Amino acid sequence: MQDKQPQPGALNRLLSSILALAQTRLELAGIELAEEKARLFSLLFLSFIALLFGTIALTTLTALIVTVLWDTHRWQTLAALASVYSVAALFCLCAIRAKLRKAAAPFEATLAEFRKDHEAFGKTP
Repeated sequence: MQDKQPQPGALNRLLSSILALAQTRLELAGIELAEEKARLFSLLFLSFIALLFGTIALTTLTALIVTVLWDTHRWQTLAALASVYSVAALFCLCAIRAKLRKAAAPFEATLAEFRKDHEAFGKTP
């Protein structure tokens, strides 16, 4: 019996194909990472600006309400505003938690491609 040895050219082509496949997958991962980073920085910046202006507006509104009601219901007004702000903060925290739980896995497309590759290489001819 004669053993069938792969031809050196065939082995080189196979190795070259595997390396090209790995390079493509790594490039896809790099692109997804760059997109995710840009999206995250954009969201963080806009969130910071919104938080800044929201805080200024809320502080001004609080001062206005307390000033208007200072002579009649000063402590009740402060207690009511503190309660409203606390409930709003709790609502926001719950919404953030829900969004984090629903978020898609990072590098989802890259992982899907790796799964396809694994299935393709795992099958025997």
